[in-house]
Amino acid sequence: MDIRKLQKIAVAALEDIKAKDIEILNTSKISALFDRVIIATGDSNRHVKSLAKNVHDKVKEAGGQVIGVEGEASGEWVLVDLGDIVVHVMQPVVRAYYNLEELWKVVPKRRKKVAEE
Repeated sequence: MDIRKLQKIAVAALEDIKAKDIEILNTSKISALFDRVIIATGDSNRHVKSLAKNVHDKVKEAGGQVIGVEGEASGEWVLVDLGDIVVHVMQPVVRAYYNLEELWKVVPKRRKKVAEE
């Protein structure tokens, strides 16, 4: 499935159930593992679980592949692996603590070579 279509489906699934502070990060230049990270906030364990399940279900309905889902037991942070996109649904305290936005926005700078003397 085209990454733009997959991203649109995932974001719409989060918006359907009132996810808060949805952020999409393009990680294609800093990671070979996936091209996008989508981060969203849910108000409670139940809300976080419902958001992740809705992403899972909507992607499957559209013919997309869900590689895996982690963290459903606690509901504080649920990760939905869609291959090219990784969706993180978190409670506000967990999201603030781990601050994934800052982690994935950092692009390593290349060091200039110093001429040997």
